[in-house]
Amino acid sequence: MVLETEGLTYTYSTGTPFEKTAVDHVDIRIEPHTMAGVIGATGSGKSTLMQHFNGLLKPTSGRILLDGKDIWADKKSLREVRFRVGLVFQYPEYQLFEETVYEDIAFGPKNMGLGKEEIQHRVIGAALMLGIDKGMLKRSPFVLSGGQQRRVAIAGVMAMHPEILILDEPCAGLDPRGRDLMLRQIREYQHRTKSTVLLVSHSMEDTAAFTEKLLVMDHGKLYCYEDTAAVFRRTEKLQEMGLRVPQITAVMNVLRNKGYPVPEDIYTVEQAADVIYRLLGGKSC
Repeated sequence: MVLETEGLTYTYSTGTPFEKTAVDHVDIRIEPHTMAGVIGATGSGKSTLMQHFNGLLKPTSGRILLDGKDIWADKKSLREVRFRVGLVFQYPEYQLFEETVYEDIAFGPKNMGLGKEEIQHRVIGAALMLGIDKGMLKRSPFVLSGGQQRRVAIAGVMAMHPEILILDEPCAGLDPRGRDLMLRQIREYQHRTKSTVLLVSHSMEDTAAFTEKLLVMDHGKLYCYEDTAAVFRRTEKLQEMGLRVPQITAVMNVLRNKGYPVPEDIYTVEQAADVIYRLLGGKSC
């Protein structure tokens, strides 16, 4: 499934003193089966853009196309769009409301009109993918830890089997171990389902380690949508936008400026370790 925008613009509080254009004439084409990061400084428009992709917000002007069809051409089709493009808000655990974990995860599939057996299959599959064991399904979501609640909420969207899954800061508030586990589970989900995942994050390390492409927003405009390595080569431009490159990239830049033969596209610890190993006379790992 291909997701596109044509001249997408969204303005808050039109005609008032508080009028502000949050998304400004964005043209983008997101191909299927992609794990992409979405980055930008606070107020860059990245979250507003994501809320357009599943019809939560209606453009002030421009279009959002799903497989070539304008999602707002027929308002009756928006329900289907929201099943095909799943959106997980930041701190989704605050939206839990059912009596059991099972019922919370099953809420979306039930609204899709699926049969009981299919719902059960999807609930158990999504739960296991996120490390939620079967024994937990009978418990109240409100007695779980914050990290477990986060997984339940995300599993509820995954259980709908969206072709595109958008996650807005899914690791916010998690400790380093919990964050790494969550991202690995999301990447495994993307590999298994061959879906498209858009990961909104303020962490350059997370996007560097777990994404193939990066969508960069700057003051409501699309700066670029390119391979992760290509984006992180633009160190100076990212810093001008109030972003930073991964710490390991900054270290490699220092070494390169001192004359060491260090490539420009190093943005993970594993890549840096391999380069340093070779610089010290070893062979490539």
